[in-house]
Amino acid sequence: MAEAFVGVWNLVESCNFDSYMKAIDVSFATRQIANLTKPTTIIEADGDKVTIKTQSTFKSTEINFKLDEEFDETTADDRHVKSLVTLDGGKLVHVQKWNGKETTLVRELKDGKLILTLTMGDVVCTRTYQKAQ
Repeated sequence: MAEAFVGVWNLVESCNFDSYMKAIDVSFATRQIANLTKPTTIIEADGDKVTIKTQSTFKSTEINFKLDEEFDETTADDRHVKSLVTLDGGKLVHVQKWNGKETTLVRELKDGKLILTLTMGDVVCTRTYQKAQ
């Protein structure tokens, strides 16, 4: 159920984000700014329709999608990707594909926190979000 992820989530910890951004070919300047931001993620769900808003002082994005249906996404670093989000074992699994490349973003709930695991090849980044009160 995507409803479990609904809420306002603030970034509290980030591990290996710069390496992940390098792996997906984000420019040096953009990485420098992105490493300094503490984004807020807002997740809304209405049945199988999900909205994920990411807001920061650097850039804000919003994606709207239905689970299990491919959609076009423009990422915060301006990649134009084909995305698919599925619910697998209580995790939101978001796969982005572009130019023969593929990255996976997995959101899961652990101990009241939202854990976002970003994987590109053998590079893994973990970002931890705390629910806003």
